[in-house]
Amino acid sequence: MILSVEDAANMRLCIVEDDAGLLANLRLLLGGEPGFELLGAFDSAEAALAQMQWNRCNTLLVDLNLPGRSGVDLIRTLRTEYPNLQILVHTIAEQRATVFAAIKAGAMGYLLKGSSPRDLIEALRNLHCGGAPLSPKIARKVILELQGQVAAPAQEPLSQRELAVLNGIALGKSYKELSVELGVSPHTIHAYVKRVYEKLQARNRSEIFQKARVLGVI
Repeated sequence: MILSVEDAANMRLCIVEDDAGLLANLRLLLGGEPGFELLGAFDSAEAALAQMQWNRCNTLLVDLNLPGRSGVDLIRTLRTEYPNLQILVHTIAEQRATVFAAIKAGAMGYLLKGSSPRDLIEALRNLHCGGAPLSPKIARKVILELQGQVAAPAQEPLSQRELAVLNGIALGKSYKELSVELGVSPHTIHAYVKRVYEKLQARNRSEIFQKARVLGVI
């Protein structure tokens, strides 16, 4: 659906994207688009939360796999304080768990990177006018979910102990240190770690931290 420039009037936009080259391109593209007022562009959730005047902003374009706090965590935080903020996810992540984590946190649109500049602009206009723009792949996942045809089981949430172990490992603590801290044996810590890998469907340490950040659990 092609929307007019007038439809997008008064869009006050913030961008959060950690890829420096892409962030620069987005600033040029969206900052020069008629009807768009670019208020800020940041490379992390922390910088955006600290520096952006969110009471002036009505639209957010956000990546999910950010350094530090994840995009999902940023979405959840902002929608709690600013419920009318319109949020469009712009990411490479198309895993079911990630898609629904972002939507449940408050995103109203989900666009995969690789879309054309015109598609991105029209998605933002659509969002601003009350729509819910989705990339075709993402729309299909949502439809299949609603139809109950998704083969993959729902992701089991991490327990408090599993979260504590995951965060401890992320801080560089050893199994021995965690066993003392939590009052359990190193063998039990190992069992917790195994369960975290299974629940997040991760194959290695790098992947487990990446998935945990995307889902906003660390």
